[in-house]
Amino acid sequence: MLQRVLRTGRRSFDSLSEQEILALAISSEEDDARIYRAYADGLREDYAASARMFDEMAAEEDEHRRRLIELHQSRFGDVIPLIRREHVRGYYERKPDWLVRPLGLEKTRAMAEQMEEQAARFYRAAAARASDADTRRLLGDLASAEAGHIATAQALEKKHVPEDVRESEAESEHRSFVLTYVQPGLAGLMDGSVSTLAPIFAAAFATGDTWQTFLVGLSASVGAGISMGFTEAASDDGVISGRGSPIKRGFATGTMTTVGGLGHALPYLIPDFWTATIIAVIVVFVELWAITWIQNRYMETPWLRAALQVVLGGSLVLAAGILIGNA
Repeated sequence: MLQRVLRTGRRSFDSLSEQEILALAISSEEDDARIYRAYADGLREDYAASARMFDEMAAEEDEHRRRLIELHQSRFGDVIPLIRREHVRGYYERKPDWLVRPLGLEKTRAMAEQMEEQAARFYRAAAARASDADTRRLLGDLASAEAGHIATAQALEKKHVPEDVRESEAESEHRSFVLTYVQPGLAGLMDGSVSTLAPIFAAAFATGDTWQTFLVGLSASVGAGISMGFTEAASDDGVISGRGSPIKRGFATGTMTTVGGLGHALPYLIPDFWTATIIAVIVVFVELWAITWIQNRYMETPWLRAALQVVLGGSLVLAAGILIGNA
């Protein structure tokens, strides 16, 4: 009775027959081949060499599946039990990262190697637990096959993705990351950090009220974030410019604009005016130097020029806000 109540609908691996283990291996090989083809499809437009590598890895999985099916036919006949990895407790699972677009190049390669290592490790552990000699032999053969997949994947990578191609694809991936996330996010951070300085510090020195200043900063930051986010998303669909998804760019811009403004608005939650103001000024200069570092690191802007543009410009806006607030 208790077993029926606690039943999860999954079989334990120890309860599987040799035929079911073989059927599980067949379905797993089929799934992995389809995953590799999905990786190839997701990489083909931007990383043709890596896509060819995954095409060949899928073909390897097809060959292993064919051999497993032949073995099943010779031992158990033509009817293969319907059992998949999700039907077995403790069996390794594949996260559907192949559905994400665009695919990350290095992450995809790492996931492929992890797939093979995970399968080989599982079969070795299962073979160590098996008491039947035939079952142990079968699981050992599967572990060896999966370990062989790792060596095959490495050989295919050397064949299709030599060092110069790898560097070219890495550069293309970096460029895509910069255009889709860094550049829009940096624009938002600059706008949020600099454009909100004047209204926040003008409100602070005009009212001397930290709570009212915080409300002004909050409204300015959120409003600017929404405006910048929609503007970025509507400005370019990314098809011709290659800047990536407008939704991702808009989200990056809007989020960083809001964060940039809230950074020096949050200190005004502190009731004491001068304590809040001193902390806010410190936060401002941290923000400005962070923007300078990002410009130098990702946009390759010379450090001195970036510092003059951001720190000097931000300082002038800060001073303008304080002067207007004291007028």
